[in-house]
Amino acid sequence: MGTSTSQSGDTIISVRGLTCGYGRRVVLRDVSFDVARGEVFVVIGGSGCGKSTLLKHMIGLLEPMGGSVLLNGRDIVGAGGDERLEILKDIGVMYQMGALFGSMTVLQNVGLPLEEYTDLPPEAIEMVSLVKLALVGLEQFGHVLPSELSGGMVKRAAIARAMALDPAILFLDEPSAGLDPVTSAELDRVVRSLAQNLGITFVIVSHELPSILSIADRVILLDPQAKGIVAEGDPRELNAASVDPRVRRFFDREARVPEQATSSDRPNVFQPAPGTAPEARS
Repeated sequence: MGTSTSQSGDTIISVRGLTCGYGRRVVLRDVSFDVARGEVFVVIGGSGCGKSTLLKHMIGLLEPMGGSVLLNGRDIVGAGGDERLEILKDIGVMYQMGALFGSMTVLQNVGLPLEEYTDLPPEAIEMVSLVKLALVGLEQFGHVLPSELSGGMVKRAAIARAMALDPAILFLDEPSAGLDPVTSAELDRVVRSLAQNLGITFVIVSHELPSILSIADRVILLDPQAKGIVAEGDPRELNAASVDPRVRRFFDREARVPEQATSSDRPNVFQPAPGTAPEARS
């Protein structure tokens, strides 16, 4: 498929001719697309299609075999030193399991990037961190440890930390994974609110249909056989009108319902934090 282009606004992300994989195994070949400023852009597809591989290359965790990834006009591919640091300061990342440090309070977790990359005094770091927590509805929980939060609250705290340096772009890896439908819907509302009220651009990897249909302005569908993009556009329009069997296979699959769905999103001292490190997935 050809280049996927943003439909409105100026371009904040431009991926051109990206070929990537592991060793000699090519996962994605010659992938190109744009993301508009302020857009909620979701990368979708079945297991093993390269969603997380694409994300890791877009945030500079892996170097591609070829191509470029321009973030706010600067190519992260091959960038090093101060140039790379400046590019990374303009993005925030929320990993699938949250990746909060279990020995630090939620407030300390959110303030960590500010301690690392700014000269702000402790009082200012605490104030900024509280503002970020308020944006995701967790201002009352800054003093607790991640293990005292529910799964959905951990994800929201991780988004708050990703926003600490006021990035223009937020990358979220499977934010709804492991959440019950009610908690997932609440997280979706947080994402839409941040995009609409703050103009943050979101790039989200997801396979959760309700979330995709709720929050995405535009999607690209990756396919493992094609090793690239086979469809792009408004997910509601693709779901309603596309006759491409690869699109139908994704949207027509039966929604997976958790065995025990719960509407609770309150802190639970008996529930451990989902994890403190990103998972390595292709």
